[in-house]
Amino acid sequence: MDIFSYPFMQRALIAALFTGLAAPAVGTYLVQRRLALMGDGIGHVAVTGVALGLLTHTSPTWTAVVVAILGAVLIEVIRERGHTNGDVALALLFYGGLAGGVLLTGLGGQSAARLQQYLFGSITTISATDVLITMGLAAVVIGICVGLAPQLFAVAQDQEFARVAGLNVRVYNVLVAVLAAVSVTVAMRTVGLLLVSALMVVPVATSQQVTRSFRTTLGTAMLLGTGASVGGLVISAFASDHAQVAPGPTIVLLSLAGFAVTWPLGVWLRHRARLVAPFPAVPLEEHEATDTHPHEHGPDCGHLAVRHGDHVDYVHDGHRHAPHEKHYDEH
Repeated sequence: MDIFSYPFMQRALIAALFTGLAAPAVGTYLVQRRLALMGDGIGHVAVTGVALGLLTHTSPTWTAVVVAILGAVLIEVIRERGHTNGDVALALLFYGGLAGGVLLTGLGGQSAARLQQYLFGSITTISATDVLITMGLAAVVIGICVGLAPQLFAVAQDQEFARVAGLNVRVYNVLVAVLAAVSVTVAMRTVGLLLVSALMVVPVATSQQVTRSFRTTLGTAMLLGTGASVGGLVISAFASDHAQVAPGPTIVLLSLAGFAVTWPLGVWLRHRARLVAPFPAVPLEEHEATDTHPHEHGPDCGHLAVRHGDHVDYVHDGHRHAPHEKHYDEH
């Protein structure tokens, strides 16, 4: 019987699809703001939310959402105020969230294995209700990240410019923090709270190797995240016939493999872009005019052609040679 005909596997595929789309969507803004590890910190805090759900016998997903949002807002407040001991405060928050979650799980009479499902993911045991919650939360995250892309990008790229443009920078910063918290809880059953940051960051880093515009980076990161999430689940399902292969780590490792493959391509593309990019402007008096030239430049001369205003420069021997009437300017 085909493994994908089982209901639990179908639920897992749906959850992986929505998680793979949502996590890199908000991760793109975190990477742009150089807050790549924020998802990891929120994941630690969300452990306490999961434990509260287990302790009170309510949905761990919803309690994790509430606690993660409160933790994300607190993290943003600490970060914005920029106290000299702000990093210490964040460390206390992260470690306190993780330790508190483990303690509350024990007080609730739950085993460590129960909490481990949320720490490292257990997508194949996800229920139909959890799938619906995942789909709803992921849809909200994706809708905001794509629909408010111009505003969120402006705030992430240059906050001073965003303020001058009339944007409420604080509100948008808090919004990104809240979206990150929701994404963490969406992904906790897929890759786990301790690995969720990888799914938020690595597809973005991979996308940046081969893209240049922000919108292209955002779209490509979401596609890569979906491919890693679904692909990791499929690999785990087939490999489980021979060994116990957890889906969460497989998804993360597949995402990292994608980065390893594209990194050399990114290096080559950046090197090529530097060659094609215009040289720094040189004052006219520093140009050297020559009546003779050992080489006749043209479309088929084999040298790199760079458009420069109303003419074309040819890169030759480390300089740009520009046809000028009956001679070449060298600069």
